[in-house]
Amino acid sequence: MSVTVQDPPAAAPAPATGPGPRRAPAGRRGRGSVASAFLYAVLTVIAIIYIAPFLIDVATSFKTDAEAARDPLSLVPQTWTSAAYERLFLNSDFPTWFANSAVVTVFVTMGRVFFNSLAGYALARLQFRGRGLVFAALVAVMAVPSVVLLIPKFLVINQLGIYDSYAGMTIPLLADAAGVFIMKNFFESIPVSVEEQARIDGAGTFRVFWSVVLPMARPALITIIILSFQGSWNELAHFIVATQDPALTTLTKGVASLASGQLSQGTQYPLKLAAAAIMTIPVAVMFFLFQKRIMNTTEGAEKG
Repeated sequence: MSVTVQDPPAAAPAPATGPGPRRAPAGRRGRGSVASAFLYAVLTVIAIIYIAPFLIDVATSFKTDAEAARDPLSLVPQTWTSAAYERLFLNSDFPTWFANSAVVTVFVTMGRVFFNSLAGYALARLQFRGRGLVFAALVAVMAVPSVVLLIPKFLVINQLGIYDSYAGMTIPLLADAAGVFIMKNFFESIPVSVEEQARIDGAGTFRVFWSVVLPMARPALITIIILSFQGSWNELAHFIVATQDPALTTLTKGVASLASGQLSQGTQYPLKLAAAAIMTIPVAVMFFLFQKRIMNTTEGAEKG
């Protein structure tokens, strides 16, 4: 008679003693989802509020005068027409305005990048008597409203004999206090040790600035380029006191004349808004090209 011996049952695995992943309570997760949805909804509404005027601008520029006056807020023109753009480029001084703005903006942007970086480096690195006073004056200039300086600016431009010229339009804008302030702060974030090797090799102050420090300041330079381009392209008050020759009219002065009705009769909404839409394109393109490279104040130190 054979006896069958059964194997003992396998022992159940021991429960894990370590702490497992913690899960947020269902109520908390639900509240978090509602809060996120509410936040995105608010941001969406704000974005629509900001972009709606531009969409109305573009849509109205393709309407007829009658439709624009009858239904100015419509986003879809009933009759699409490019008559406003044709008139701007073929039967007005708009190309001259655009060219003048482009010339001034390019020279002012290049000048601000060069002079702001030079002045910022001098305030950040060079030891000279009165440096603190110069920096205090720089901060004081930033606090003064630009409109207060219009009459003194006109007097200086007139005395220098550069009124009604490209020189009068560009030279007073070649440096700005805010740009110098930005460059000074960025240069101070770069360790001094990165310049010591160049000085040991016999490089002078300008050589160190141009070949060693300035390439490391690319984020700040891109910030200056964007701000300078936008500021000089949209400048109006300075051009009012610097020129009166119609051949030197910039886009801002020309579009302001259109908006005030000096150059046309009736509402002329499509014409005015077409000019405004074209005027925004260069600044928008410049910003979207460089928005990811706007100043990171830690990059200079990291490269050191």
